[in-house]
Amino acid sequence: MIKKILIANRGEIAVRIIRACKEMGIKTVAIYSTADKEALHVQLADEAICVGGPKAKDSYLNMANIISAASLTGCDAIHPGFGFLSENSKFARLVERCQMTFIGPNPDVIDKMGNKSEARKIMQKAKVPVVPGSKGVVHNAAEGVKIAAQIGFPVLIKASNGGGGKGMRTSYSEDDFEDAFYTAKAEAKANFGDDDVYIEKLLLNPKHVEVQILADKHGNVIHLFERDCSVQRRKQKMIEESPCFFLNNDVKENMYQDAIKACKSVKYDSVGTIEFLVDQNQDYYFIEMNTRIQVEHPVSEMVTNVDIIKNQIRIASGLELQLKQEDIKLLGYSMECRINAEDIDRDFAPSPGKITFMNLPGGKGVRIDSSTYVGYEIPPFYDSMILKLITFAPTRLECIRKMRGALEELIIEGVKTNIEYQYMILHSPLFISGNYNIGFIEELQKEVVKSEKRISRKKDEAQNI
Repeated sequence: MIKKILIANRGEIAVRIIRACKEMGIKTVAIYSTADKEALHVQLADEAICVGGPKAKDSYLNMANIISAASLTGCDAIHPGFGFLSENSKFARLVERCQMTFIGPNPDVIDKMGNKSEARKIMQKAKVPVVPGSKGVVHNAAEGVKIAAQIGFPVLIKASNGGGGKGMRTSYSEDDFEDAFYTAKAEAKANFGDDDVYIEKLLLNPKHVEVQILADKHGNVIHLFERDCSVQRRKQKMIEESPCFFLNNDVKENMYQDAIKACKSVKYDSVGTIEFLVDQNQDYYFIEMNTRIQVEHPVSEMVTNVDIIKNQIRIASGLELQLKQEDIKLLGYSMECRINAEDIDRDFAPSPGKITFMNLPGGKGVRIDSSTYVGYEIPPFYDSMILKLITFAPTRLECIRKMRGALEELIIEGVKTNIEYQYMILHSPLFISGNYNIGFIEELQKEVVKSEKRISRKKDEAQNI
């Protein structure tokens, strides 16, 4: 069993991993940048070591410094969390070459599933449904426009090694294809180090549904049901829930089996997520696999009472899964709101600064995953997430009401936040129905603008009376 883990990450996921390690009797080492020296994960770990300056490339992406820190502190494993180096096969191989355990899948699988065009080929071979698109990387606009015409506009041009909505552009016709194509390539190069792109048919306003997977090194694969991640703004998730209220049970069962089939086809050996798009007919299509722990993993933990981080560490240690599929029961509904330091009145611009006051909600079925505290200075260099607020209840409506109550109790002062915006979403009739899709936030924004115009008009009318 692993005895000492270096956590190659920061923020709430680093705190989450440290807590799991404490319960397992595993020593932890935190790394931090000069901007994070007062961060909570630094204070909670058994040891902490600075690995560089405030910019991510100098610290949390600095492979040599991270490996040196792990070696100097006698670690036998490294947990990458999510983001940063979590899906970097070069880093995973470097960890293994230094005779430490990388807590994630084997590097070959990261390569296969990290390249989205390659992953599409693998899924097609495994007979998992994929969105119609190019067979692999598309090298130039002339080639791409022919493919787009064959599958039909609109299309998405996507970075092969991308994620998080970067390196992705939409083309609605041959007229705008070339600009969209080369813009996507340039953004892919800037964010991921290469400009490989592929093309997919754009499904208009589908749902984004993902299946949580646990797979060990002995061929055992199980699922922890699905998450609906369709509440997105500019392809960034805002609210996630489990299970998906919209899907019927037969579709869900088929999706679970295809997710397991996908994992077995590449001999997957860690926790991970198979992501699908689901159209209005409830036909689903594989889009990608995340070969890491995800931000929204708590909702799957809440509805199954399974600790995903602990299982990830056990799997990396070479142990067999202690759980069988028949052991996994759906216990209720869970929901997660990502609370960010951002100014919604300035187009959600980041709002770094010092937290001067904070009141956190509590009670049965309320969970907070965070790394912040009163007096903590949110740095401007990283993701703006302050905390994840998670609720659990027997029914979806009870879960929504519990989340509303929790948001009412949640007070954060000193920085701007998106708390009120999340609260507004939870009162939207479309969200409450469960039949929303990835175009939901854009539609909500339009309604807000209409409402503001109506209010302004009524004010003008009142002044003229």
